[in-house]
Amino acid sequence: MGIKSKVLIIGGTGYIGKRLVKASLQQGHETYVLQRPEIGVDIEKIEMLFSFKMQGAHLVIGSFDDHRSLVEALKKVDVVICAISGVHIRSHQILLQLKLVDAIKEAGNIKRFLPSEFGTDPARMADAIEPGRVTFDDKMVVRKAIEDAGIPFTYVSANCFAGYMVGGLCQPGYILPSRESVTLFGDGNKQSIFVDEDDIAAYTIKTIDDPRTLNKTLYLRPPANILSQREVVELWENLIGKQLHKTSLSEQEFLNIMKGFS
Repeated sequence: MGIKSKVLIIGGTGYIGKRLVKASLQQGHETYVLQRPEIGVDIEKIEMLFSFKMQGAHLVIGSFDDHRSLVEALKKVDVVICAISGVHIRSHQILLQLKLVDAIKEAGNIKRFLPSEFGTDPARMADAIEPGRVTFDDKMVVRKAIEDAGIPFTYVSANCFAGYMVGGLCQPGYILPSRESVTLFGDGNKQSIFVDEDDIAAYTIKTIDDPRTLNKTLYLRPPANILSQREVVELWENLIGKQLHKTSLSEQEFLNIMKGFS
């Protein structure tokens, strides 16, 4: 086995980012985590950064508002993985990565860039509707900038985060399952792909030194994790030993709800 790449993780205190740091360290990579001044007095994130340092990670100070600091941070590593938030209902920061693209071009040493993706492949979401469409559109803007700059890349698509989707029985806005009722979308038989977030991180790190994933999209699709909403509900019903009361939301009803958020 060859020398493992040095990795810089940006957004390392976030939902996926903290898992990427853990996976990178576990897989034996020299791991750097960008410590952004914008963290301010968020004590939980500061404690997390110190925890990473205790586990062997290197903290490097840098900011999207300081181009030189990004360039200097990039020069320490071979691979950069960005995991800043792209969730439209919270802090939406996807286009900040355009500044990272500029820094990568100047640094000139990055062998692979993995931008903040990890969910559904934005290249397949041309028909997405608002309010979530902005996430996919912005990711495609970043992809174009990466490819126009000739930066080596890997895009990781894991579709649905299991932590967000499975616990709430595939109902947006729910994290924990009800023991009484569930709303099915249509007949509840359309299948989706659910991937555990720790697995997403582990396979993401495995890609960075694999030549087969260079300049390609990696799709994570564990066969046993391809389930319909109704199948997810049935798994829960088997666990609790009772049937849930089921109602159905039609396609048009769902679209009307989405229009209300646009």
